[in-house]
Amino acid sequence: MSSQMNNNPARKRSLRWWIGAMLFASTAINYMDRQTLSLLAPYLKVTYHWTNTDYANLVVAFRVAYAIGQTVCGRWMDRIGTRLGITFTVFFYSIASILTPLANGLLSFMGFRLMLGFGESANWPAATKVVSEWFPAKERALATAFFDSGSSIGGAISPFLVLWIYFRWGWRPAFIVPGILGLLWLILWRKFYYSPEEHPRISASELEMLRQEKLTDGSSVVTEKARWRDLLRLPQTWGVIAARAFTDPVWYFVTDWFPIYLVAKGIDLRNGLIAIWVPFLAADLGNFAGGAASGFLIRRGWPLGKARKAMVVAGGCGTMLLIPTVFTQNLWLITLLFALATFSYACFSTIANVLPSDLYNSNAVATVSGLSGTGSGIGTIIAMEAVGYFSDARIADKGHVFDPIVIASGIIPVIGMLLVLLLVRNSKATRKGLVRPI
Repeated sequence: MSSQMNNNPARKRSLRWWIGAMLFASTAINYMDRQTLSLLAPYLKVTYHWTNTDYANLVVAFRVAYAIGQTVCGRWMDRIGTRLGITFTVFFYSIASILTPLANGLLSFMGFRLMLGFGESANWPAATKVVSEWFPAKERALATAFFDSGSSIGGAISPFLVLWIYFRWGWRPAFIVPGILGLLWLILWRKFYYSPEEHPRISASELEMLRQEKLTDGSSVVTEKARWRDLLRLPQTWGVIAARAFTDPVWYFVTDWFPIYLVAKGIDLRNGLIAIWVPFLAADLGNFAGGAASGFLIRRGWPLGKARKAMVVAGGCGTMLLIPTVFTQNLWLITLLFALATFSYACFSTIANVLPSDLYNSNAVATVSGLSGTGSGIGTIIAMEAVGYFSDARIADKGHVFDPIVIASGIIPVIGMLLVLLLVRNSKATRKGLVRPI
């Protein structure tokens, strides 16, 4: 391998960041696929006579498949590897998006959302595993922020692409285009991605750096598969699950309901297009801010755990800025508060996504990431059903539709923050070598 690399003129010294760029692009396309329905929901609700509860059921169908898929696909990624696993799942969800125009009612839409949710669920456990294999500890938070920011960029681009297509050609082409983008990305993935040990373009210095990292961070090459029941006995696993279960539902409220929320506030989406875009851009900045700040603190000598938890505290407290939105109908003030809250969420989310690679050996990273995704999915399912039910009930009572929901969205991440601080710490399991020190 070393001789081959030295004779290869195409080798790159920082190949890992090109790998990160591919993960970023995949995440952006992933989000464009899923955002299509929420952007078109105000119009499809009229066309198909859906209530908020009907739409909530479509969102929940996606989340049920997504929740199950996170654990199943995370386990699968640890078994077959990310190159092949990502190939299968991206192909599957891209085809599901392309076929969605065949839907002609609530049940058929629900079927395609189930397919899309299961396929897309693999992105985060797979990307987290790739980061654990390709990046040293001091760079993992920033690398995670990089790929995770694709969700914000994809969400920010989607209104311009999807609504532009919709207003010219209707809703069906708006589902097809993101699916085609996924298939085009897959060609690049198959051509350029391999593990560090097998990659023909990795430099000798970068490969040696990654080998030394494995020796110094307490990780080891483990061929025995990690069992779910063993992982679930660890308090750190439950802390990782809580980090996402109590934060992601807030983000998905923004991604799935923000256009409907603005309409309920009396805002025309044509006039509020920038407002839809800004919270996603803010989340993108929050991803990088959380990852960069955590890495900076580590370089300044902070312990890994303390640096990670500082971002968790900042992010959890910042999401409370959602609460003041109930007191205003000013578009730009609502946009500012949502932007600050999504920035804070993203700081927290970056750490939530990087914790599995901080705490676990490579044979368990995707599995634990998948478990946390399933926790996120369960929390989101409960939240989406509650949003649909209470928003319809508030309409019937002539109250403002989303006030209680927004207040709860500001408080719930604080609970997640407290659980992370309580559960993710060095313990008996650390001393036994079951998890890495943090």
